[in-house]
Amino acid sequence: MSNTPFHTGRHFLQIPGPSNVPDRVLRAMDMPTIDHRGPEFAQLGFEVIEGSKKIFKTRNPVVIYPSSGTGAWEAAIVNTLSPGDKVLMVETGHFATLWRALAERMKIEVEFVPGDWRHGVDPAEIEARLARDKQHAIKAVMVVHNETSTGVTSRIHEVRKAIDAAKHPALLMVDSISGLGSIEYDHDGWGVDVTVSCSQKGLMLPPGLGFNAVSEKALAASKTNGSVRSYWDWHEILAANKSGSWAYTPATNLLYGLKEAIAMLLEEGLDNVFARHKRYSAATRAAVAAWGLENLCLDPREYSPILTAVVMPEGHDADQYRKVTLDNFDMSLGSGLGKVKGKVFRIGHLGHFNDLMLMGTLAGVEMALDVARVPHRKGGVMAAMEVLTGRDAVTSQAKTAVA
Repeated sequence: MSNTPFHTGRHFLQIPGPSNVPDRVLRAMDMPTIDHRGPEFAQLGFEVIEGSKKIFKTRNPVVIYPSSGTGAWEAAIVNTLSPGDKVLMVETGHFATLWRALAERMKIEVEFVPGDWRHGVDPAEIEARLARDKQHAIKAVMVVHNETSTGVTSRIHEVRKAIDAAKHPALLMVDSISGLGSIEYDHDGWGVDVTVSCSQKGLMLPPGLGFNAVSEKALAASKTNGSVRSYWDWHEILAANKSGSWAYTPATNLLYGLKEAIAMLLEEGLDNVFARHKRYSAATRAAVAAWGLENLCLDPREYSPILTAVVMPEGHDADQYRKVTLDNFDMSLGSGLGKVKGKVFRIGHLGHFNDLMLMGTLAGVEMALDVARVPHRKGGVMAAMEVLTGRDAVTSQAKTAVA
C-alpha cells in the first residue's frame, strides 16, 4: 500500500509561477493543429502581436518566442550587445544572479552591484555609477523588475530617471518575467529599451512563450552589434510577423491561449488587475504580521504584489515546512532559492486568483504552521480577512476618530 497521502479536491498551486491556468485559457488551447503558414493562423498571429503591445503598454514591436524566460533573457543580450561590452547589473536576488551568469557566459563584462536580497534596485546608486562612467563604457543597465525569489519589486521608472539624470546613453533592459500582467508596467512611458517576459506568470499560461518588447533605440543597436544569432534574431521574426507568421514553427496552441489570456486581462482592465494584486499582497502581509513572522522585503515601497516571501524562525527549515504543507493540505508553496534556500517560503498570490482562493491559501499556511510546530501566533487568517472585507480600514478610521 502506498504511503503517499490521498487528497480529494483541487491541488492548491501557490508558488509564484507557473501560476494557475484559467479554464477559459485551457479551452482556448484545446484546438486542432492548423497550418502555421495559412490565413487562419495569420489572423491569430496579428491578434496576439497587437494584443501583447497593450499588455506591455508599447507601440513598438513585441517579439514572441517559443521559449522560456531564460531564452528571452538571451535574446535581449544577443540582439543588443557584443562580446566584450560592459553592462551594469544589480544583485536583487536569485534571478538577477542567473541573468548575470548568462551574460558572462556570453562574454559580456558585468559590473555587479552587490545587494542583500531584501531590497530592490537603488536608483541613486545607478545614477552615481553611470555619472562616473565618463567614457560611456557601460552599454546597458540590466535590472529585474519583480524579483520572484525575494518578493521585492524595483521602481523601474525611477531607474529610468536615474539614467537620464546621469545623461548616459546606456540601454535600459528589464526582466519583468513575473511582473508583467500583474504589476503596473509601462514599457514606453518608463523609457525601457528591452523588456523581457514569459507566459507562465501574470499572463496565466503554461510555460513556453518568451517575449522581448523592444524600443526604437534597441532596434537600432541590434543592427550594429556583433553577437552571432539566428534563432533569437529580432529582425528575422519581425519580418515574418508582417504577414502574421514567424521565421520558424511557432507554439501555435499556446498562441491561442495567449489570445484568450490577453482578452481576460483587458476585460478586467489592467488597472483593476494591478489593484487586485496589491490588495492580495496587503492581505497576505497582514496575515504574516499577525503570525509574528517576518517579511523578507524590508522596504514598504517595494512589497511585491504577486508574492510574499516569509522568513522562517531561527532553527526551523522552510523546505521541511513546505513538505508538511504539501503532505497534509495538498498545497505547493514556493521554495527559497540561492542564498535564502531553507530560510524562506514564498506564497504566490498572482494571476487567476480571487478572495476565496487567497483565504484558502492562508488557512492552509496557518494550519501547516501549527502541524509543523513552527512558532507563531494565531489570527493571521482573520487579519487577512479584515483587509479583504475592508474592516481593517473601518477599524483604523474609528480609532482615529476616537483619538
